[in-house]
Amino acid sequence: MKRIARCLWGTALLYVGIGVAAAQETTPPPKVLVIDREFTKPGKGGSGHDKSESAFVQAFARAKWPTHYFAANSMTGKSRTLFFIGYDSFDAWEKDNMAAEKNAALSGALDRAVAADGDLLSETDNAALTYNEDQSLRGPVDIAHMRYFEISLYRVRAGHSHEWEELVKLVKGAYDKIPDAHWAVYEEMYGQEDTTYVVIVPMKSLAEVDKSMQNDKQFVDAMGEDGMKRLGELESSAVEYHQTNLFHFNPAMSYPRDEWVKADPDFWKPKPAAKAAAKTKEEPAAKQ
Repeated sequence: MKRIARCLWGTALLYVGIGVAAAQETTPPPKVLVIDREFTKPGKGGSGHDKSESAFVQAFARAKWPTHYFAANSMTGKSRTLFFIGYDSFDAWEKDNMAAEKNAALSGALDRAVAADGDLLSETDNAALTYNEDQSLRGPVDIAHMRYFEISLYRVRAGHSHEWEELVKLVKGAYDKIPDAHWAVYEEMYGQEDTTYVVIVPMKSLAEVDKSMQNDKQFVDAMGEDGMKRLGELESSAVEYHQTNLFHFNPAMSYPRDEWVKADPDFWKPKPAAKAAAKTKEEPAAKQ
């Protein structure tokens, strides 16, 4: 039974996020999510990529740009960084792009940053996704205090969307009985083949993965034997491919919203004094 469930949802819906405090401010998932992916060349990631990306952050900060984004680095799979930009609509995305093109100072700074960043990359791609609230469970979370994303991609066979929807309904119904379970489902409109869904699980720490494994029995009990059997049938029929990976947030590459910085400044915008103190400690060793 557990093998079938894990095959169905990888870690995305079994290792759901745990322990979102009700008192903390939650952020609804954006209706349109643009994801830019940058694959780094071997040996070109880490601090070198952080420094390269800081040019983009500084350019947007100088322009006081109203559209914000944040980055997450891969912990599994190919070495890559994902950049998440949320919009209320595709029209809002268009207006943001047009405004950036008309801003000569910003456009020039971004062009220079792109040229420098390109030397570190082996490949890039982009995708535009739309939020599927019906298939999500408790989507709004305190994203400012999250540190990880668990992201699963599911490609649905042509003509089997109705089976996918039934599958999601069964899984969501079972996890609805587990209060702390949460995830956001996006459907890719542009950038992927066929019908593709992306399941995003925000987490505060990887300890949530360990804790959530304890939910297996609750899930199986909620589904029942007939429900688990039906899940296996639907998975076999509807899902052509799936992959799950872990990502950790990278504040050095991010241009976060002001509310996030206020909520957790030590993470999103470390104090200059802390950086200065660290530099002071390093200087004596450098002179020896």
